[in-house]
Amino acid sequence: MTNSGDGASIPTDYEIAQNAEMKPIWDLLEPWGLGNNELSYYGEYTAKLSHDAVSQLQRKAADREQNLVLVTGMTPTPMGEGKTVTTVGLGQTLNSLNEEAMIAIREPSLGPVFGVKGGAAGGGYSQVLPMEEINLHFTGDLHALTSAHNLISAMLDAKLSQSDEFEIETNDVRWPRALDMNDRALRETVIGLGGTSGGTTREDGFLLTAASELMAVLCIASDLQDLKKRVSRIIVAYDQDGAPVTVEDIDATGPVTMLLRDAIEPNVVQTIEGTPALVHGGPFANIAHGTNSLIADKAAFGMGDYLITEAGFGSDLGAEKFMNIVCRLGNMKPNTVVLVASARALKYHGLEMWPADMDAINDAGIDALKLGFENLDKHIRNLQKFGIPVVVAVNRFPNDTDREVDTILSHCRDKIGVQAAESRVFAEGSDGGKELGKRVISAVESGDETEFQPLYESSDSITEKIETIATEIYGAGSVTYSTTSKEDIERMQELGFDDMPICMSKTFHSLTDDPRKKGAPDGWTLDVREIYPSAGAGFLVALTGDVLTMPGLPADPAAAEMDIDADGNISGLF
Repeated sequence: MTNSGDGASIPTDYEIAQNAEMKPIWDLLEPWGLGNNELSYYGEYTAKLSHDAVSQLQRKAADREQNLVLVTGMTPTPMGEGKTVTTVGLGQTLNSLNEEAMIAIREPSLGPVFGVKGGAAGGGYSQVLPMEEINLHFTGDLHALTSAHNLISAMLDAKLSQSDEFEIETNDVRWPRALDMNDRALRETVIGLGGTSGGTTREDGFLLTAASELMAVLCIASDLQDLKKRVSRIIVAYDQDGAPVTVEDIDATGPVTMLLRDAIEPNVVQTIEGTPALVHGGPFANIAHGTNSLIADKAAFGMGDYLITEAGFGSDLGAEKFMNIVCRLGNMKPNTVVLVASARALKYHGLEMWPADMDAINDAGIDALKLGFENLDKHIRNLQKFGIPVVVAVNRFPNDTDREVDTILSHCRDKIGVQAAESRVFAEGSDGGKELGKRVISAVESGDETEFQPLYESSDSITEKIETIATEIYGAGSVTYSTTSKEDIERMQELGFDDMPICMSKTFHSLTDDPRKKGAPDGWTLDVREIYPSAGAGFLVALTGDVLTMPGLPADPAAAEMDIDADGNISGLF
């Protein structure tokens, strides 16, 4: 049992999930006329939407309002501040207020599930179900992506060792292997040590499947045909003259797309209160663009008048990329942004704490909370630059006091001038989100989506785009480029990629490129060390700081607390 914040105790996430009354997925989807021919069932409570079903729903979207609400957050503590809980709870709340709302979120990666956070996809009375299946193998999307990614690796190494018709530069291979598990020992490897029969000896490594460009491609593609085109364009290496070698060049386009045929179909599940939720794709926001698939979004528009979706980490990462990359490539315009804040995140920044000591953060007083407002205020100002209304959701945790919550609400409403509401959707479900829901509806109805605009133009130069993000969003005073990144920019220009949007790879622990710095520093210098193309996804990635694409497990991973009994009952996942 956990405390709800007002002295009452609520059951654990697991207990809530086990006691929930769920609808068979075919009954849940019956109002949209989706039958057995349009659905692939994975048990009683999960289904995939077929390609035909997605096309039907996309056509129906023309008759819907297509109100798009993005949920993002301030710079979080390592434990997260409840964006997914807020996303799920807000979707449930809007439905309880007689608005037809759909939810779209990313599907969890096994790495983080077994790492620091444990299970994902919401919590309390604002979670998606079936939670166990979603957090573990689900419908096999991540496994399909892992297989497809490693098929490219295998076919590339076969070319290197047996024919190498492209004269590939061994030291310029850009396609590592992938695994959906945190394993720091695999970050850097040496392969081909078995003599001539073991292939070409070279340095290699692994990244987490969620960090693969294939994940980004899956989440950007509009349909199976578009997926195939994007897969074909992925650059896996460069030849000895510096020309790119693509997936198409190594004859891998067909088999890779074949492996992803089912993975591109959106997964549909339900929340505790029976709101349909599409859970599909999972690119990280500190490496890629950090949102669920565009296919899921476009299908959801045909099922309700409101779509509630989220972007990973703080608004400097997920939301910035949603506005500048996802909306641009997906031809979408958000109507409102919900910015999730918490007392503990404000204290985290007020204490300028690194590494985070959650006990000390929870014990800190109101003065530390107030000092953290500079981080929240910066996120609010950043989002307002895109021309859309901002609503702050104060996600209440069990130890939060009324004084702390009231202080945050007063600051947002009276000093910053934005709408704000307390959110108790974790402890109370839709009943705890009524004020937030009403403020979101008001913001959507009073807003003007034509005022939305990305932060930069496609025609801006690569350096102009990077420097716009650095100065306008991060608060940097200047940007420096390593010798490598300068050479990369020249290469991108030669390849004709300079009109692509920029996907910044940056720590999520800070607005800066230094995870130790809290609050909202200004006047600092952003260092760009490398730039490479995600040619299939359609953006350029600019590396800053030391962002890991293959995390490691902590000393006490969440996995150590997980177990299963003789009857198959799982414990410790939530």
